Amino acid sequence: MRRRFFVDGFEGSRARLEGESARHLGRALRAEPGQLYELSNGADVWLARIERVERDTVEFTLVEQLPSREPGLRVTLLLSIVKFDRFEWCLEKATELGVCDIVPLASARCENGLVDAAAKRAARWEKILFEAAQQARRLRPPRLHRAEPPRIAFAGAGIHTRGLGTLPIILSERESAPPLRTRVEGKGAAAAILAIGPEGGWTDQELDDARAAGYEEASLGMHILRTETAVIASLANLNFALAEG
Repeated sequence: MRRRFFVDGFEGSRARLEGESARHLGRALRAEPGQLYELSNGADVWLARIERVERDTVEFTLVEQLPSREPGLRVTLLLSIVKFDRFEWCLEKATELGVCDIVPLASARCENGLVDAAAKRAARWEKILFEAAQQARRLRPPRLHRAEPPRIAFAGAGIHTRGLGTLPIILSERESAPPLRTRVEGKGAAAAILAIGPEGGWTDQELDDARAAGYEEASLGMHILRTETAVIASLANLNFALAEG
């Protein structure tokens, strides 16, 4: 299967890949004129042939426009900030699983030092999303929002998708929370908002704020999962139950 790269735009029948992506294609992948790759500008996808490889630039001629598929389910992920190596792993896997928007949460039980440093990591996180989206052959990377307290994120996240029949879910460790599969079973939602708490769990106030914003509690079972496990398990469940194609 051909590799996909993101470009800023198409210029008539030509396109140009620059910067780190061009260096990776030229050096690591040993690109040569005549080779074919897929290029996306976030809206359209083209099969393109390499014409010239330079140190920081790869030039292409567009050959054939390809289908540009959007995710079958639009998911906004509200993800509490955890230790950065694990948080970044979550970003990568969430991208592979089709998440469209990611909002880091400054939850009450997050480590203060991590929350304070989150803004300085934004550029690195954008790069992780960009590279993961290319690897997964997505049309575009997910959109990364600024970190917010849960109360604000619960009220504001996914407003742009409410008209699509959005399903807002907050993962909960409480014994009274029904399984996630029962929350999504038989639902016809075209979009979902998924909130995942910190390792210390949600506070009672945060759960109250979520319910006030229309979120339904759901559980992933009797075992307490680490954040990265919860991300994969819950997104896989949503995709299986709600996504088309």
